[in-house]
Amino acid sequence: MCFLRCSIFIIVINPRHTIVKEMLRHVITLAIVATVVLGEVYFKEEFDSDWESRWVQSKHKDDYGKFKLSAGKFYGDAKRDAGIQTSQDAKFYSLAAKFPKFTNKGKSLVIQFTVKHEQLIDCGGGYVKVMASDADIEDFHGETPYSIMFGPDLCGPGTKKVHVILSYKGKNHLIKKDIRAKDDELTHLYTLILNPDNTYEVQIDGEKVESGDLESDWDLLPAKKIKDPDASKPEDWDDKEYIDDADDKKPSDWEQPEHIPDPEAKKPEDWDDEMDGEWEPPMIDNPAYKGEWKPKQIKNPNYKGKWVHPEIDNPEYAPDDDLYLIKDLGAIGFDLWQVKSGTIFDNVLITDSIDEAKSHASETFEPLRDAEKKKKEEHDEKERKKLEEEEKKRKEEEETKKDDDEAEEEEKEEDKEDHDEL
Repeated sequence: MCFLRCSIFIIVINPRHTIVKEMLRHVITLAIVATVVLGEVYFKEEFDSDWESRWVQSKHKDDYGKFKLSAGKFYGDAKRDAGIQTSQDAKFYSLAAKFPKFTNKGKSLVIQFTVKHEQLIDCGGGYVKVMASDADIEDFHGETPYSIMFGPDLCGPGTKKVHVILSYKGKNHLIKKDIRAKDDELTHLYTLILNPDNTYEVQIDGEKVESGDLESDWDLLPAKKIKDPDASKPEDWDDKEYIDDADDKKPSDWEQPEHIPDPEAKKPEDWDDEMDGEWEPPMIDNPAYKGEWKPKQIKNPNYKGKWVHPEIDNPEYAPDDDLYLIKDLGAIGFDLWQVKSGTIFDNVLITDSIDEAKSHASETFEPLRDAEKKKKEEHDEKERKKLEEEEKKRKEEEETKKDDDEAEEEEKEEDKEDHDEL
């Protein structure tokens, strides 16, 4: 699945002249070199009828859910837009494929694929895991080591995120930013770009939704600075900005009970002290009650500000210019849990060329998006009209029933009147 895209310009020139021959040789050489696209595609999967020959169903468990080939309910071209769809509810899914080993050293790494939750998913994953070439994909499962986990994860109203998890020195690190995933019924394109300058970008539907640098947005490295373990706040450090005014005194009439007997209450006439006990008026809030007295606050003349713990260079911190680097990539897989099945995955691409990823999206995702949107709008309009007709019919039936009931009541009244006359 790896290839270089090359082009050769054919120039028709009379080759009988020596100078022309030499020029032709140089032109062709330069044309070949100049038109070799600098990007390389390491893995591309568009899921056709032969997809199962390239993908391996994990045998780690015997009750994994099954994927099936489907374009879903709305599409443009049934063959082009077909992907693999989860088909069983409340199941784990574990499927993987291998590709020739490569490293992203000195190059960008682009991971891209489409996801469609046409079942209006309530809880389930929609991400991929990219692994090393020696990954045992026949035993692929949730604990299998991976280098990158990327894609949407939805579960209820609280979880609608795009995972970007990077493995560094054997430990998985989640991105510290919150990237919101799409949760509608349409197909969406997810793209992750890692660059050799240790920057990254996440795109959804070809639009940037997040970017930054790896060191800042993941806890891959120890902190550059740490609190000085030998420093502590001085005992005489006063960090109270305001203090009680020592000259402020509580007014002599301040203390009042919170509740008092209701002065307007009267003892009921039928109250029997022997039977009911001594009568006491009910209590009400005291309008003169002022609550707890507190002296007014004044500026503290000894205030030194908030004490800030001094920091020192972290002796465990060491910069790494190769945070982006993954020395061995050679497998990709879906390791998912879905409560409600129906998600469709397609157009999986791993390349070192952003232009290649854009080109692939323009050939696959963009035609599908336009056709899908149109088909869904037509379907929704049809459903809207259907519901309107059903509602209209229901109201007409209610009106008819109401008229029939009224006519029946009138008939009964007439029969009763006739009977009374007799």
